[in-house]
Amino acid sequence: MGLFDFVKGIGKKNTAPAEQQAAPATPAEPSAQEIANKLLGHIKALGLPVTGLSVSYNGASDLATIKGQVQSQADREKIILAVGNIDHVAQVDDQMTVATPAPESKFYTVKSGDNLSRISKESYGDANQYNKIFEANRPLLKNADDIFPGQVLRIPA
Repeated sequence: MGLFDFVKGIGKKNTAPAEQQAAPATPAEPSAQEIANKLLGHIKALGLPVTGLSVSYNGASDLATIKGQVQSQADREKIILAVGNIDHVAQVDDQMTVATPAPESKFYTVKSGDNLSRISKESYGDANQYNKIFEANRPLLKNADDIFPGQVLRIPA
């Protein structure tokens, strides 16, 4: 698929549980390897099916690179969004392969005041199709109100 742009600094904070340590006087910026490990853990925690998964992160360019094999285009897109909608990531370099290629979904960047019904009305001409968008973004979304400005969502055809 290639390179995808996201808005750095507004995504969900990736706060994977860490060992209990004394808090430093000033919070240190996590290393590139720590961020890559947290991104990998985030994908695994979502239960998205992928084999041979590897994630690397370049802090100088805020670029996450994802490699692995997935069965469907939908799984590929969910993994891209799972990584791209995290705070430190500005770009995702998708190097995954898909066993069963299919047309790509459209991506939509949530604006202030958006909700799934409004996005559905804009995308499909029918606000009642919001559940189609919600289901296309599970397990990334836990409920239909779990969206925020700057987040990127899958909009299936």
